[in-house]
Amino acid sequence: MTNLKQLTDCRLFLLDMDGTLYLGDEVFPGAVDFIHTLAQTGRQYIYLTNNSSRAGTDYITRLQRLGFPCEAENVFTSGMATALYLQQHHPGAPVYLVGTRAFRGELERYGIRLVEEGAEVVVAGFDTELVYEKLDKAVHFLRRGAAFIAANPDWVCPMPAGEVLPDCGSICALLTAASGANPTYIGKPNRNMVDIISGQTGVPNAQIACVGDRLYTDIAVAKNAGAVAVCVLSGESSMKDIQASDVQPDFVFQDVAEIAGILRGC
Repeated sequence: MTNLKQLTDCRLFLLDMDGTLYLGDEVFPGAVDFIHTLAQTGRQYIYLTNNSSRAGTDYITRLQRLGFPCEAENVFTSGMATALYLQQHHPGAPVYLVGTRAFRGELERYGIRLVEEGAEVVVAGFDTELVYEKLDKAVHFLRRGAAFIAANPDWVCPMPAGEVLPDCGSICALLTAASGANPTYIGKPNRNMVDIISGQTGVPNAQIACVGDRLYTDIAVAKNAGAVAVCVLSGESSMKDIQASDVQPDFVFQDVAEIAGILRGC
């Protein structure tokens, strides 16, 4: 494990939620105290999620309901990052969305033009409201040359009792199999999310810690962005997974409560 000073020097913590702070509505012991510890030790924090099924405003409400301190500046989602990417790379283009009503609202707040016909871009997210008609339309547009953008590459969303939900990556695998088109993924592990936040906060990437439970998103985004990679064992990844992975975290902890103890003692 890397010298702890690399961790304690971090001024901003980007925090995954599902599998890191809670599972479903089950808040992990010490998770709320961990957030308070960050604030009390003068560190900034942003809840950073690949889950595009909810809008940023939904996360504020949800986190506050679960007991976590959270305001608008504390949340950044893959849906927000996708909207910013569309603004930059496909300005004004008509977009067909395979996503929830919340994701639709998020894109519309950024001025993205969503259509049912004549789409030049197909955007896919973690669609918990998925129906076959959406897949049918998306494949139609993709087979006719529409650009394929996806909010996140996660295969599954972890749930309590060891259960999972099919996530955006699984939906995209179906769309790719049917259309031959491969998506450009926007969320973690794309470093874009970390770079945007660094630019907004003024904290250099080397002093940003990305904390999460998934090697191929949370840890990979830190490595890709030159940030500090912190893996917790409270969610998807086990020590066996870490030992077998090409993507290696800088730190491994049982949970965020263990991180809080280190930060309080520094």
